[in-house]
Amino acid sequence: MPRPYASGVVPGSVEEVWTLVRDFNGMPAWHPGIEKSSLDSGGSGTEVGAVRRLTLGGGGVVVERLLTLDDLSHTFTYQILESPFAVRRYISTCRMAPVTDSGHTFIEWWSDYDSEAADEEELTKTFAGGVYGGGIKALQERFGS
Repeated sequence: MPRPYASGVVPGSVEEVWTLVRDFNGMPAWHPGIEKSSLDSGGSGTEVGAVRRLTLGGGGVVVERLLTLDDLSHTFTYQILESPFAVRRYISTCRMAPVTDSGHTFIEWWSDYDSEAADEEELTKTFAGGVYGGGIKALQERFGS
């Protein structure tokens, strides 16, 4: 089972970064690869069980369900329900923690999923580099790095 992973330090406090990222329906406000997001179910983007429909920059659509949202540990977990990616049982987690000597935020983002062995390398590049790494880079730029 592959585990794409990306991490980085964002030059903003964990409270500032978490406030932006914790809204499950707010991804277009900070991630350059997401054009649009709408909720298919759930009253808000902070309700566990909410289902969002993301329109990607290339026109693809990904439907995801929020599984956990923990404001104390600055962590959320979600699963893909439908996507153009050849994955099964995709579960992803994003976690943030304060960098105590600088007041910045350490962010890490990863997933576990099943796929055909021939697809694993390309999917890992897409998720680790494009989705997670691209999102972290956008947050670094937004908060001043």
